[in-house]
Amino acid sequence: MNIDWPHFVELVRRQRTFLLTSHIRPDCDALGSELGMAGVLDALGKEVLIVNGHPTPPNLAFIDPRQRIRTLGRDLAIDQLPPVDAIVILDTSAWAQLGPMAEVVRASSAQKIIMDHHVSEDDLQALSFKDPQVEATGRLVMEAARQLGVALTPEIAIPLFAAIATDTGWFRFSSARAAAYRAAADLIDAGVRPDELFAQLYERDTIGRVRLRGVILSRVQSERDGRLVHTYVLKDDFSRAGALPSDTEDVINMTLAIEGAQMAVITIEQPEGGCKVSLRSRCEVDCSRIAEQFGGGGHKAAAGAFLHEPPDQAAAKVLAAVQAAMP
Repeated sequence: MNIDWPHFVELVRRQRTFLLTSHIRPDCDALGSELGMAGVLDALGKEVLIVNGHPTPPNLAFIDPRQRIRTLGRDLAIDQLPPVDAIVILDTSAWAQLGPMAEVVRASSAQKIIMDHHVSEDDLQALSFKDPQVEATGRLVMEAARQLGVALTPEIAIPLFAAIATDTGWFRFSSARAAAYRAAADLIDAGVRPDELFAQLYERDTIGRVRLRGVILSRVQSERDGRLVHTYVLKDDFSRAGALPSDTEDVINMTLAIEGAQMAVITIEQPEGGCKVSLRSRCEVDCSRIAEQFGGGGHKAAAGAFLHEPPDQAAAKVLAAVQAAMP
């Protein structure tokens, strides 16, 4: 890992109170990294508060049994946040991805630290500890624990395993190289039960989630001789199916199961307006470069962006960019 770990260790040991945050629409890597880092800091005797701009999706609430993760504007207001020595931003390096927490980060005089594995980044006026070659921010937190001399406990290991496992598609993506499997083995030794975690993540679908997937998959279209597949979700689909916006998580990967598919795009109209667009690649096309054209970012194989446009216009623009990038 091309990270200055001695500097990171020095920073952590020097501070006493920490605020941890991550991106809006938090996934398991965001939540697991926060909880894992909180456990590491707890072991060092630090005071830790976790606050996100968006609430934890109901289907992922199990990862936080102590309900440590607070939501700004729901659980507490900005003026209720205590002063801290350091703010640690996990799994994002973008102002837009911080949502309401961006105001908190901008206004704070605390030491700001980023720990992330995404390629794209903004100037957050923070010290950055990043490695885009690592499959999940959760593994960076795991390495941080080792560098700080903190032993892995089940409380730390379980959310970190969830972070790594989900960001690698349960170790089936090309990002899951040997180091990811070695990390998983260490986390299992620390108390993780992969079978139980898999059941919590993937075998508790609501009927609304299943219905929504059916709607999304029924709309799949293919182009470029089947190499490009795309679909969409409208905001009214959520209420009709009895589903939540978070129920779209991972469905784009299901479209890549179509034989011959190399690129996948899904446009998701948001209840508050605008569209989230997600991209996946199994070819030389770099999803992060396409997402950056629309103010987003991510990885070569997986990225996303938010467009303040109706779904048909958003989809047309992104698909045109994908088409231009495909050979």
